[in-house]
Amino acid sequence: MNRRDLLMLVGGLTAAAPLSGAAQPLGLPTIGVLLHGSERVIPQVLTEALRELGYIDGQNVQLEFRSAEGNSQRLPGLAAELVSRKVDLLVATSTEPVMAAKQATAEIPIVMVYVGDPVGMGMVASLAHPGGNVTGLSSLALDSTGKQVEFLIEAVPAAKRFAALSEAGSYANPFLGQLASTAEARGIAIEQFIIATTAEFEAAFPQIAAKQIDGLIIQGALSSEHAAKLALEYRLPAVSQHPFFARQGGLMGYFSSSADNARRAAVFIDKILKGAKPADLPVERPTRFELVINLKTARALGLTVPLSILVRADEVIE
Repeated sequence: MNRRDLLMLVGGLTAAAPLSGAAQPLGLPTIGVLLHGSERVIPQVLTEALRELGYIDGQNVQLEFRSAEGNSQRLPGLAAELVSRKVDLLVATSTEPVMAAKQATAEIPIVMVYVGDPVGMGMVASLAHPGGNVTGLSSLALDSTGKQVEFLIEAVPAAKRFAALSEAGSYANPFLGQLASTAEARGIAIEQFIIATTAEFEAAFPQIAAKQIDGLIIQGALSSEHAAKLALEYRLPAVSQHPFFARQGGLMGYFSSSADNARRAAVFIDKILKGAKPADLPVERPTRFELVINLKTARALGLTVPLSILVRADEVIE
């Protein structure tokens, strides 16, 4: 059940923006959009928000969507491809796409849709004064991962041990840091499972289940329908960074609103296309967050989700 008009609007959209650009008239400003996974909301809402600002794909602007389909190793090649097409601006959805875009170009403006710690990752000099060619939205200091831990504790009140599933590399540091801090304060032990390959990802779920873990927190970069299915298969109450994780079968999803982030990214795009420099545009923090709970999954796991969580949910899947 949807409780926000914005979610109702997004739910009514039925077709994702194409993930590869068809040939368009020459001379149009070109925006390359680099996605980590098969996100539907961001392409849809970004296209709509740009239209509302007067940018219509194929008429006065050209949109080029590229998705790594969840395979991080594809991101550098896709970013290089967009740069080789001489796009006027790049939009990157999360930490790894932004890093790939930044490594591909130091000149083309880059708008990040959401990144945990762009300062610590060296993407920007500071939130107030980004410098360089990157600006956009960051969830730095908002502790969304800590909130995920809190929600999972409420859903599984007898929990003593949680697992954290994350990718290898420094991208996972903000996620693991927030998780450890909140878990320690709440007396929850955390066992980390760091994966670097698809085979390790597949193998992690039976390994976690064998340790009789009480719950699982999945890094946003690994959030997918397949992860949700594996968590349910191995009877793991799981939460992840994206609300769509719960819509795809996970127990809960919590993070800043992808739709709201996409709309705000469109404003950055508008300013840059009108001549503003990314270096001069302060990085913003998300203001709208979504909690989605899948009660069908909860019942399958034998869990009763407390009313204290349900009343805070933006969407409850029956």
